[in-house]
Amino acid sequence: MVLVENQIPFFILQDIFDSTILKSEPTASLTTLLLPLVQICNIFETSITANITPRLNFQDHILGFLENCFHPSRNNSPSEGLPSSAIHSAVELDRAGVIFKPNNPDEPWPMAMEFKSCPLACFSWCWGKPTLRIPVLLIDNFTELFLRNLIAYEHSSSSYKTHGYVTSYAMAMDMLVDTEEDIAKLIESKVVLNHLGSNEKAADMINSLCKQQPIRMFCYVDQWQDMDTHYNNYWPKNIAALKRTYFSSPWSMITLVGGIALFVLTVVQTIYAVRAR
Repeated sequence: MVLVENQIPFFILQDIFDSTILKSEPTASLTTLLLPLVQICNIFETSITANITPRLNFQDHILGFLENCFHPSRNNSPSEGLPSSAIHSAVELDRAGVIFKPNNPDEPWPMAMEFKSCPLACFSWCWGKPTLRIPVLLIDNFTELFLRNLIAYEHSSSSYKTHGYVTSYAMAMDMLVDTEEDIAKLIESKVVLNHLGSNEKAADMINSLCKQQPIRMFCYVDQWQDMDTHYNNYWPKNIAALKRTYFSSPWSMITLVGGIALFVLTVVQTIYAVRAR
């Protein structure tokens, strides 16, 4: 059903629908009939039924219908090319203090990504942690097939000159995931559900989606530039390293407090010893 080579022209499906179901149910529509298919193929936790509009009646085939369901409901014009800023994986961003959270349930675009940085980077540990919100992705045996065919459809479509939302999402995930450790971090953050049985397989799948694919448009340029700005800031990386070293567990905190107490007592003892002379 989602393979590019198996698509039936949409007008043929419309003619069949008009000659059969429409006669018995005059108020029915083909797009409404296809809504269950949209939910079955949805690889994100967010529902996408809210994005269905009458304009979807004019698609070339079912795969085009599905691809259109992943368009943002509001204007979100992609930028040409990839961001000029450096690319950082999920683990690298985590070391810089960035946390990952699922999108809000009321987010209208299933593939929305939003980065919020801390206004005072040196106080990010208490003022508000920099957060990247991304959709919850279900990775199973169907995910690669679905995304690959949507990407192939986008690249064969004339509309790719103005948008390429699925390709942009796949490229964004490819940037976040370099190794299985990145997948583990995203799973820990509850933004990835991996049913492949192996984090390495999931990482390999994501890294292979956009290989040899020309990336003309990218929807998340602003988010990636903001993350790079945060990553290159002096305070976030050093504060995050301090937290990992001394505040990652109760035992490390106890060791730190004990070390500070021992140092203070040593200084006090030295001062009294000097004064006693």
